[in-house]
Order: sequence, then structure tokens, then C-alpha cells
Amino acid sequence: MEGVRIGVALGTGGARGWCHIGALNALAELGIVPEVVAGCSMGALVGAAYAAGRLAALEEWARNLTLARMAGMLDVGLTSGGLVQGRELERVLGDIGVPDSIDDLERPFAAVATDIATGREVWLRKGRVHDAVRASIAIPGVISPHKVGSRWLLDGGMANPVPISVCRALGADVVIAVNPNARGFSRFWPPERRVARREDLAVRLGQFLPVDMAAALGALIAREGDRPPGYADVIAASTTIMTETIRRARLAAEPPDVEIDVKILRIMVLELHRAAEAIEAGH
Repeated sequence: MEGVRIGVALGTGGARGWCHIGALNALAELGIVPEVVAGCSMGALVGAAYAAGRLAALEEWARNLTLARMAGMLDVGLTSGGLVQGRELERVLGDIGVPDSIDDLERPFAAVATDIATGREVWLRKGRVHDAVRASIAIPGVISPHKVGSRWLLDGGMANPVPISVCRALGADVVIAVNPNARGFSRFWPPERRVARREDLAVRLGQFLPVDMAAALGALIAREGDRPPGYADVIAASTTIMTETIRRARLAAEPPDVEIDVKILRIMVLELHRAAEAIEAGH
């Protein structure tokens, strides 16, 4: 489409947002190279790398992220408004070669965040790449808010989960939106999945245990199924419910020209070490 400026809006999704890498690679294989990039939450991280021409470097880093490495990156701080302070993000951006300033990126880029004081949507189009991405990924209750200028900012998913409007404001004639949270008729929290995992564990362990102990373990697993959702379940489900409600409302008023819905509900929001699965799902 000669003369048409294509933009890509990369939505929120936590670990599911790694699918943006696969989607961008698939678009490139089709000869579609977006010139404008807007991202929210994980979409902001992937979008910044893409705008810097460093998507391949981010993909390599993400595919090599193990659960142990992820645990080593956590900088827990219970007094900072979140469980994690997110200081490692700046080092990661530097390691993969993303410039410090948004002005130095190869393509127009903006990240979306939410002002905790006013609740308003904030577009971060100038300043440091790290500040823009860090503010956009500040998941409430998980990653602490980030201060940019005089404002404390939270995850952009609470205001604009898939920033189609931002893409258009940056000058895109055609907007391709990528939504990592496609659901179909799936529930936001399937308790049977947690029970199934525990039952599978009981079966595996039961092969090596005496009959009485295996039966006792099976009974314990059955009782565990009646427990309330855990902390990670609550954060993941509540965040997804909120952002999906907002996304649908905004989609009615601001539809993209093309929407790519990626359904990868098997990956939880905080399972960042499962990048390879998400990337393949987005491709």
C-alpha cells in the first residue's frame, strides 16, 4: 500500500504480550512493516524494541528467560506500592540496545499509562524510553507505580488497553491492533485448570508411593480444589476482567482497520518465562 502509513497498536496482556513479537514477525514475512508504534503494558516493551529496530534482540532475550532468571530479576519492595519495583527493566532495555531517548528511536513511538491521581490516560511520546515503558507496565498490586515528571503513573491497560487512538494520533492511516487477550467464550478464571494440574501431580507422585499414601495424597488434592483463588489468580483475573471491559468499550468507538486476536489463555499474566509459547501463538 504505497503512500499509506501503517501503524500497529500493541495491547496489554502481561506474559501473553510476548505474542506481539510473533505477530510483528508474521507481518514482516507478509511485507507489512508498520511505521508507527503505540503500546500498552507489555505492548509498550515490545513496541519500544520494535521502534528501535531491536525486536530480534528482545526475542532472543525473552526466549532465554527461565523461571530461575525471572526470580533473580525481582526487586521486591513492599513499601513502594507494588510487590516488585521493576528497576531491572532499564538494564534489560540497555542490554538489547534500545536507545535512552524516544527521539532516538527509528519509528514514532508512544506508550500509554494511567495517572493514578486523576485516572486519566497519559501518552508518553517524549523523554526516556525506560520511563515510558516502566510506567506503562506498572500492573496494580504487582509492579509499583512509576513517577514521570510530577505524575505517578500506573499500567496503561486501565485506560486504553489496545491504543488504537494513539496510533491514529501519531499519523497512521491504517491501524493494525494486536490483542493478546482474545477469549471467545472462555472464563476469566477456570478453577478446573488448577485442580487438573494438582490431580496430574498426584497421579505422577502416586506411582512412587505406597497405595495408602497415594490415596491420602489424592484426597488432599481433592480438598485443595475447594480453596479460594490464590493471590496470582486474583491479580490475573481481576486485571484481565478490567482491561477486557475497557477494551470492548473503546473498540466500539475506536475500531482498528485490522484486528489480530491471539488466544493464549493457558499462559497466566505473570508467567513471563513462557515467552516461546506466546511468540509462536502470535505468529
